[in-house]
Amino acid sequence: MTLSQATAVQPADGLYFRACNLCEAICGLQLTVKGGVVTDVRGDVNDPLSHGHICPKGAVIADIHTDPDRLKVPMRRDGETWTELGWDEALDHVVARLREVQAKYGPDSVAVYQGNPSVHNSGTLLSAGGFVRALGSRSRYSATSMDQLPHHFAAAEMFGHPLMLPIPDIDRTDYFLMLGANPLASNGSIMTAPGMRGRLKAVRERGGKVVLIDPRRTESAEVADEHHFIRPGSDALLLLALLNVIFAEQLDQPGRLAELTDGLAELRRVAAGFTPEKVARATGVDAATLQRLAREFAAAPRAVAYGRIGLSLQAFGGLCQWLLNVLNLVTGNLDREGGAMWPLPAFDLLGRAKKGQTYHHRFFSRVRGLPEFDGELPVAALAEEFLTPGEGQLRAFVTVAGNPVLSTPDGDKLDAALADAEFMVSIDPYLNATTRRADVILPPAVGLETQHYDVVFHHFAVRNTARISDPIFPIGEHQRFDFQIFEGLRQRLSGETGSTPDERLELGLQHGPRRTSLAALRAAPHGTDYGPMMPCLPERLLTAEGRINAAPAPMLADLVRLEAVLSAEVPDLVLIGRRQLRSNNSWMHNVPRLMRGPERCTLMLNAVDAARLNIRGGQSVEVRSRVGTVTVPAEITDALMPGVVSLPHGFGHGKAGVRLGVAAAHAGASANDLTDPALLDELTGNTAASGVPVTLRGLEAAQESAAD
Repeated sequence: MTLSQATAVQPADGLYFRACNLCEAICGLQLTVKGGVVTDVRGDVNDPLSHGHICPKGAVIADIHTDPDRLKVPMRRDGETWTELGWDEALDHVVARLREVQAKYGPDSVAVYQGNPSVHNSGTLLSAGGFVRALGSRSRYSATSMDQLPHHFAAAEMFGHPLMLPIPDIDRTDYFLMLGANPLASNGSIMTAPGMRGRLKAVRERGGKVVLIDPRRTESAEVADEHHFIRPGSDALLLLALLNVIFAEQLDQPGRLAELTDGLAELRRVAAGFTPEKVARATGVDAATLQRLAREFAAAPRAVAYGRIGLSLQAFGGLCQWLLNVLNLVTGNLDREGGAMWPLPAFDLLGRAKKGQTYHHRFFSRVRGLPEFDGELPVAALAEEFLTPGEGQLRAFVTVAGNPVLSTPDGDKLDAALADAEFMVSIDPYLNATTRRADVILPPAVGLETQHYDVVFHHFAVRNTARISDPIFPIGEHQRFDFQIFEGLRQRLSGETGSTPDERLELGLQHGPRRTSLAALRAAPHGTDYGPMMPCLPERLLTAEGRINAAPAPMLADLVRLEAVLSAEVPDLVLIGRRQLRSNNSWMHNVPRLMRGPERCTLMLNAVDAARLNIRGGQSVEVRSRVGTVTVPAEITDALMPGVVSLPHGFGHGKAGVRLGVAAAHAGASANDLTDPALLDELTGNTAASGVPVTLRGLEAAQESAAD
């Protein structure tokens, strides 16, 4: 797309079609425009992936376009005052300051953090990397290590590439086992599957079964045949117990993949030590239930096990994602219809990947020696790298579409660190809890103003489709696209000119497995359907030997740490997060229609715990962890198992200087003021935000007692 195309006249009245890029579901949308305004948004019934499904987020996508708090020109901070800059002046100033810091302290003194929306915007995804490479710093961080890093670690170890993530073939399975996942709220996550309510109901309607294992009886439990509580952080033990039964009763049948797999005998050996009886106390799931679930899964004609954020954001996330893959493998449900399979996207990021690459432990963080993965360090190290004096200390910060003060461990500590940074720049359309610390904000055009192709999420989709979304509205003469901002920074840093996102997309599509083009995609405004996932092994394997590594050495070594949990004392109360359908990232809290209704930033707790602690529904509760304290209203429910409390993520908008009117009116408290950067999945470096030990105190009750 060229700038001249973007600054065209307002759109003609009529229907426009595009994919929603607000979450992983990438639902097709039909938008009606009249008089230069979106008057109606509904699901595109002709979209081959979403079939007309739409969630509350997609329905308000136009509200983001018209958000009065959205920034559109560069802003420079002088104390507490913000002033507008021209683009050339802003880009020149940013590069000069970054060079100044690097010249004084070294190239790695500038840290870069990329937030979740980076992968929801193809302009950013395809152009930010050139800027980061030109910057030349290896102090790179992203939301990955606060989310799905264990998935990537397991995929790299077993199949040879971080993006070789097996995806549930939900539309053809007969038995769907979910752990720590809530797809009715997420519409799939690392499983792009819009309309999950209908897809799960279809499993049951064709005679199949849906089982959910989670510390909370989530929305997804409504359409499951069974739900079982499990103690947070014990999922790896449960998975090993299932494998124990399958191996002990000779129910394993890897089928044709046996000849492509190394380590099956080793798997049998390690699973032998984790019987259902041995893990029952630690998991909270009785041995008889574990035995039955293992037998049902192995006996199902087509079964698939899937685990998401509840498994990744814990102390054994890497083991969990490995064991899920193993469970699918040994029961013959990997790379087969109805099991766990791999999509073949039109724009294939694996197309040029080399076999036998190493993706982790190539360098380490300065303070704690935490390992990198795929060129990024764990976000749990970010604050301490700013605050710990000495050679290599971080001095400057670049944020890209991220709000790490609300989304990384011990957010208050990071906030304090950024207040003392020598320079900070944010490529972001909002003045939020993080960007308020920036010296310069460079706001890109967003949403309906931009072209978009889902580069990443077609790799996670339950069906092979492709769709290009062209901009509906022009940008103003003083606005810039994300790729223009990154290219402007990159050119000033390196003096080189790079390819545009259009050029990269065109090249990838034409040389990809579908041999298509942007023109061909534009000729199919509802999207192109390439059909269901198909078996693809061994051709798609990227391990050095071209074989599946079922027993990677790092995972086997980490089992010693897991075994210690069997005899460990169970904390009195632990904190978990929760996903909400009307939210995804913190900036979505600034959409009025998404924030309607009852207060959502509440602390859920079981009635048993509430009675024990003398806490009433609606009462203000002080929640304390090792690193921080927040105050939130209590919500008493039987949907949580005793000993577990739950707080949603993304809140905490009440900080001075935030310019998000709606979000500030629903400020809430940040769960990541409680998340402990010392609690990690030691295998992968991912933050263990689920299962954080906490204590509670009812504030009103305490005051009343004092008065008495």
